[in-house]
Amino acid sequence: MRLTPLVLLLALAACTNTDAQKPAAAAATAQKGSVNKAPFGKTPAGESVDVYTLTNAGGIEVRAITFGGIITSIRIPDRTGKIDDVALGFNTLEPYLKNPPYFGAIIGRYANRIAKGRFTLDGHTYTLAVNNRPNHLHGGITGFDKVVWKAESFTRPDAVGLVFTHTSPDGDEGYPGTLAVKVTYTLNNANELAFEYEATTDKPTPVNLTQHTYFNLAGEGNGDVLGHILTIHASAMTPVDQGLIPTGVTTVAGTPFDFRTPAPIGARINATDQQIAYGNGYDHNYVLDRRGDELTPAARVEEPASGRVLEIATTEPGMQFYTGNFLDGTLTGKSGHPYARRTGFALETQHYPDSPNQPAFPSTLLKPGETYRSKTVLAFKVK
Repeated sequence: MRLTPLVLLLALAACTNTDAQKPAAAAATAQKGSVNKAPFGKTPAGESVDVYTLTNAGGIEVRAITFGGIITSIRIPDRTGKIDDVALGFNTLEPYLKNPPYFGAIIGRYANRIAKGRFTLDGHTYTLAVNNRPNHLHGGITGFDKVVWKAESFTRPDAVGLVFTHTSPDGDEGYPGTLAVKVTYTLNNANELAFEYEATTDKPTPVNLTQHTYFNLAGEGNGDVLGHILTIHASAMTPVDQGLIPTGVTTVAGTPFDFRTPAPIGARINATDQQIAYGNGYDHNYVLDRRGDELTPAARVEEPASGRVLEIATTEPGMQFYTGNFLDGTLTGKSGHPYARRTGFALETQHYPDSPNQPAFPSTLLKPGETYRSKTVLAFKVK
C-alpha cells in the first residue's frame, strides 16, 4: 500500500512521540528504589530472623535485620564513586547473638545509663536490671537490641523503608507499663536515612529511644576514625562521674569537648582532662543547640580521604558521642578485619542519661494517652 504524504507524516509523528516517551518511562522506573527480604537465621529460641535490603534510586543500600532492628550495613559512594560499607557489623546472625557492643541496634526502653538501676515514680521505686555495674545501660540485659521485631516494608516513589513494631510487657527489665513501640526506617532518593520513633504506654514510664550504628566513613575495617573531621552543634555537655552518670550541665568552651568549630576526632582525644579519663576518650552526652522541638542540625562528620560526609539532624535535645573506646580487636567485622580501639564512632541522638533521677533535665516520662515521638535524619553526601 502506498502512503500519502499526510499519512506518512502522521506515522512519523507517532513514532517520534513513542520514542520520546521511552526514555522518560525508563527514567521514571530508574528513580524507584527497591526492598528485598531474605532469611538471616534463627535465634536460640527458634525465632526466624529476616534481613531487608533497602536500595534507593541512586544505589545507596541499607541492610537491616529483624533481630534488634539492627542495621548491618550502609553502602555509600566516595568522591570517585567507589562504594564502601561504612557501618560496623557482621555478615551473619551468630555474632549479634553474642552480646556485641550494640552495633547498629535500636536501643530501649531507655538509651544510655540510669544510675544504680533504679528510679522513683509516683512514690514508687522501680528496680531495673543492672548490666553496666553499678548502673542500668541501654534497656538492660534483654533490651530492644536483643528482641526480634515485627517488620513490614514499604515502597514510595521517592523512598523505601521498614516499619518495625514491638510490644514490651509491663515489668520488662523492671520498667512499669506495657509499651507499644514503632520505629520506621526510611531511605529516600535524596540519600537521607530517617529514623522515626513512636511509643504509647498504659502506665507512666520513662522512654528514651535511639539508634546505635557505629560508623567509619573510610569503610568499616579500614583503620581508626581519629582523622574524621567532626562538628557538633552544642555549646554545653553533661559532665559525668566515674560511673559515667551526669553530674549537671557545663559549657564545652575551653575543653576538649568543644567541636563547635570542625576538628579531627583525634585532635584532643588523649588530652589530660578528667572527663576524657572517665570516658576513656569520648563517651559523653552533648546538650544540643536547639530551635524549639523542630528537626535541628546536630552534627557533621567528614572523612577527608574519601570525601564522604555524614550530617545529622534531630528533634532530640541531646546526643551521645562515643569513639569506640572499648573495641579491642576481639570482634572481626564483615571485611575480615578486627575492630580495634576507635575504629568506629557513634552519634546517638537521645534525651540525657539518667533523666528519671535528675529533675533539672528534660523529662523522659511518657503517660497513658500520650504518644512519644522522635525523629533523626542522617544525610549522606560527598565533598
